[in-house]
Amino acid sequence: MRDIHHFINGKMVAGDSGRTSDVFNPNTGEVQAKVALATENELGTAVAAAEAAFPAWSATNPQRRARVMFEFKRLLEAHMDELAELLSSEHGKVIADSRGDVQRGLEVVEYACGMPQVQKGEYTEGAGPGIDVYSMRQPLGVCAGITPFNFPAMIPMWMFAIAISAGNTFVLKPSEKDPSVPMRLAELFLEAGAPAGVLNVVNGDKVAVDAILDHPSIKAVSFVGSSDIAQYIYSRGTANGKRVQAMGGAKNHGIILPDANMDQAVKDIVGAAYGSAGERCMALPVVVPVGKDTADEFIERITAEVDKLKVGISTDPEAHYGPVVTAAHKATVENYIRIGAEEDGADLLIDGRGFELQGYENGFFVGPTLFDNVKPGMKTYEEEIFGPVLQVVRADSLEEAAALPSNHQYGNGVAIFTRNGRAARDFAASVNVGMVGVNVPIPVPVSYHTFGGWKRSAFGDTNQYGTEGTRFWTKIKTVTQRWPEGDVGDQAFIIPTMQ
Repeated sequence: MRDIHHFINGKMVAGDSGRTSDVFNPNTGEVQAKVALATENELGTAVAAAEAAFPAWSATNPQRRARVMFEFKRLLEAHMDELAELLSSEHGKVIADSRGDVQRGLEVVEYACGMPQVQKGEYTEGAGPGIDVYSMRQPLGVCAGITPFNFPAMIPMWMFAIAISAGNTFVLKPSEKDPSVPMRLAELFLEAGAPAGVLNVVNGDKVAVDAILDHPSIKAVSFVGSSDIAQYIYSRGTANGKRVQAMGGAKNHGIILPDANMDQAVKDIVGAAYGSAGERCMALPVVVPVGKDTADEFIERITAEVDKLKVGISTDPEAHYGPVVTAAHKATVENYIRIGAEEDGADLLIDGRGFELQGYENGFFVGPTLFDNVKPGMKTYEEEIFGPVLQVVRADSLEEAAALPSNHQYGNGVAIFTRNGRAARDFAASVNVGMVGVNVPIPVPVSYHTFGGWKRSAFGDTNQYGTEGTRFWTKIKTVTQRWPEGDVGDQAFIIPTMQ
């Protein structure tokens, strides 16, 4: 039985709270490790280490900080297989998905390597008589990230790569469900040349979260998780004077117009809906075919494709997806399937409940599930299921279809499948959702753009990574300067005329 503790000031530090949480192997259902749950004092120790490291790190020139990021990128590539296998062993996603998890985080590290360019300010010569104005982006100080179980590599790197390359120091609180990869990332970051204390990892539960939100030395907090918790994080953090970005849940829609390439749409939607067992905030769990013929064809095609899906253990190279993360989450997903069929009254075409894999009967597997004739107002439509469940909502027109994601409480992502450029352009411009895909089922932006939803999918005004991420993790300072010569008596700087 492994014990997982904390990474503070460049060292593994044993937890002293006496409280632990089980880390499961989702393939077998067995407990494989115990992770320490931090106290407020342990969180304070990590913050103190970050505070001590901040003056020297923030004073390090951007180019030297970028060299650490370049070396970290090299180490991530060298350890890709190790990280993917470790990730799959605790999360349950298949190795290919785990490699993608690491790769999408690595791409933000690549972006952070360019921070010397991105963090540059602006300069105006001659803004007034002999007056120049310039701005600079400076780090905030100690920052923190609270990350979810579903992307234990990617989302931490979305946060700390940008924050640290901009000159901040960092305390990461990963999910207690799969904490090993974040711990390994911290080790590799130290190996890459980061000074001790620049990146710290504290494992824990609500005690650690509240300690982060209340600690006066933490200047900014980034969070990804469910919407209710995101709203709590945002409210408590901002009430304590912190800068907060809190990304919440999602119910992403895929709209299929009659002119769409149905072969491509079906192929894309199968992967987007069922990949990683649906445990993605940018999964595509709702499909809206426009017109009866389109819907009937889609149901026929998708049913055939779902029947081909192979559910297997995370190390099976032929498996399309593996188990969900815990037994509790399996029970939650299966209860949503029950509600959809028995209470909502949707048509359950394929039922994934009770799925068992020979030799792994105690694993946390949920079979692929398909509903037809789902309608707004149904509990399973309004809420995020976060499992391998695809729901079909039929619409008679593009206007009716577009109103569904626009009016939903969540506004993370949406996709439209069509050959009509004008329809796609108008849809992208008008839909009330933060990220749009045109013939792209999971429109997660590349690292040099930015990620963020609308409505209850995001609390706060600044998105993650890209230039928006740089703005979140820095503060701007503007300097107005002049260098008068001789007697300044007749060169007084008069406000507001600037004479």
